[in-house]
Amino acid sequence: MDVHEAHRVRYGRSALRVTILAHVFGTLAIILLLVWLLHFREGLDLDSDDPNRIFNVHPFLMFFGFIFLAGEAMMAYKTVGAERKVQKYIHMFVHLVAIVLGIVGLHAAFKFHEKRGISNLYSLHSWIGIGTFSLFCLQWLLGMSVFLFPGAPMETRARAAAWHVSGGRALMFMAICTALTGLMEKVGFLGQLRHSEARVINFLGLSILLFGISVDLSVSLARYI
Repeated sequence: MDVHEAHRVRYGRSALRVTILAHVFGTLAIILLLVWLLHFREGLDLDSDDPNRIFNVHPFLMFFGFIFLAGEAMMAYKTVGAERKVQKYIHMFVHLVAIVLGIVGLHAAFKFHEKRGISNLYSLHSWIGIGTFSLFCLQWLLGMSVFLFPGAPMETRARAAAWHVSGGRALMFMAICTALTGLMEKVGFLGQLRHSEARVINFLGLSILLFGISVDLSVSLARYI
């Protein structure tokens, strides 16, 4: 085995370990999110007469439906054992599912505001969130047109690849920032919390942050495979 191949194997193993770690943190965040929303916050129901249950759909879909699946799509491009074209289709499709679920999650927030008579897009959380989601959709459309349908010339794809990867990693951290500012904003609205609920929220925030870091490290290491 030559030096290049040895490095490739080493980085591949490291990327796999970090990917497993990302799945652990992502799964933990989903569990904590469900504990918070179902046990402390009355559950989720987009068609409920209770505005709070409508709102609870928003954080669930924006993390599980958008951030978690987007992270999975980023990691799948290198970690799914398949041909490059199959990896690209999986990458694109999972991102598309994330976008669709993210749209439903945004709808839940707007519906909650409408029922409560609250203005839309007034907070830093909402500004970062809408900006992130809009850029994410643009990134998906550009990626599809350049790398898949119909596909740009090889030279153009080679130049765009670094920007596409870097942009995706930046958008992941923008989404993590949006999630954490959203948690803090919600805690501010709720006021004094029970210690048990506050701990769940704190560990949830840490899990989301560590998920984003693990996804970024996985993608970075996978570049050397």
